Amino acid sequence: MKQAASALLLALALSHGAAAQTAAPARKAARPAAHTLVARPTAQPALDQLLREYVEAGKQPGAIALVAQDGKIIYRKAFGYADVAARTPLQPEAIFRIASQTKAVASVGLMLLYDEGKFQLDDPVGKYLPAFKNAQVLATFNPQDSSYTTVPAKSEITIRQLLTHTSGLGYPVIGSKEARAIYAKAGIPSGIGTPGGLLATSMDKLGRLPLLHQPGERFTYGLSVDVVGRLVEVLSGQPLDEFLRRRLFEPLGMRDTYFYLPAAKHSRLVPLYTEAAQSQALTPTPPQGGMTPDYPKAAGTYFSGGAGLSSTIDDYAAFLQMLLNGGEYGGRRLLKPATVQLMTTNQIGALEQGGNKFGLGFGIMTAGQAPASGLSEGSYEWGGIFGTTYWVDPKLKVVALLYTQKYPNTTARDLPAKFKQQVRQAVTAAPAPSSN
Repeated sequence: MKQAASALLLALALSHGAAAQTAAPARKAARPAAHTLVARPTAQPALDQLLREYVEAGKQPGAIALVAQDGKIIYRKAFGYADVAARTPLQPEAIFRIASQTKAVASVGLMLLYDEGKFQLDDPVGKYLPAFKNAQVLATFNPQDSSYTTVPAKSEITIRQLLTHTSGLGYPVIGSKEARAIYAKAGIPSGIGTPGGLLATSMDKLGRLPLLHQPGERFTYGLSVDVVGRLVEVLSGQPLDEFLRRRLFEPLGMRDTYFYLPAAKHSRLVPLYTEAAQSQALTPTPPQGGMTPDYPKAAGTYFSGGAGLSSTIDDYAAFLQMLLNGGEYGGRRLLKPATVQLMTTNQIGALEQGGNKFGLGFGIMTAGQAPASGLSEGSYEWGGIFGTTYWVDPKLKVVALLYTQKYPNTTARDLPAKFKQQVRQAVTAAPAPSSN
């Protein structure tokens, strides 16, 4: 169990990039566009009780939650500790490793270029990244020496298939045994944790490896959005970190979102905790397999569009509110409304991911899954492996986020599930104004 947990952490702990980032400069205090989310706190004792219960029971070192409805932040609180040993209280401004929440950001980044006419969704990826031309699909695999045979792909991978995880690309370590062996042998990283190297180099290697299945035939979670990040670089002519900073983070006022944090912000990065196998006591996650939990403090060069960002709950809430607004925030339009609609509706046809559908970068809640989840049909959501989750409920006009930082995480499913139900109750009731 412990080895499996370590393997999974390592899996989502590798590296990606494009141009050297020796030290990320702190962004200027002045925001090009002020947050349009405004604070209108309301008393939410049930949410308080839920989060406090998990912290006081030692199930989580700390937790931050934010809920906004109609552009008004009705709940924003932190519980527990940033540093358990030092008993340092967790602050709402803390910076978290958001891992796969990066995928939505990179996907939006690519769709900014779509709005400019730089590509079409059904363009072959090989049109822009030659290594992905003439794709081959895995036919047989020999586990003894990781050798394999292939057959030609029936069609080229498209950009739409990257955004929907139907390309046939998988993940190292947490993927199938075939993907683990083939990617490991080729030195393909998984996205976070080892900041050296370049995205261009890894994606070029990846493009020459076999797909796990024919393009478009299955939903397979994997490195597709890392390829999206590389497409952003090629189509824009900028490193991924620079493009996102100029085109998303600065316009949205996301001053605390980085692949690699400037030194002035290092102290705000919360420690990553793990559970002791026997006692379940919370202890800092140690470096393992070449991955250090302090990777956001490195002067890294690998910019993973699939898992590399760290951020605050406030920054990501602004990003989500922009989507809920149909692509506009703070008086500035970033995406066309039709593009947001395209991204947040089913793009995988009859295929499924966990009973739900998938858009261009987001899981989409179906009618069958919605009642038990607490979310409305058509809500879009995702999360990160280190304990962060988010969703947007267009029917209720809600943006909600819950951030913890623990891995392995025995409460990875039950706490977010309870939180979603409590949030639904809160936003469909008429709570009294908060006294603080």
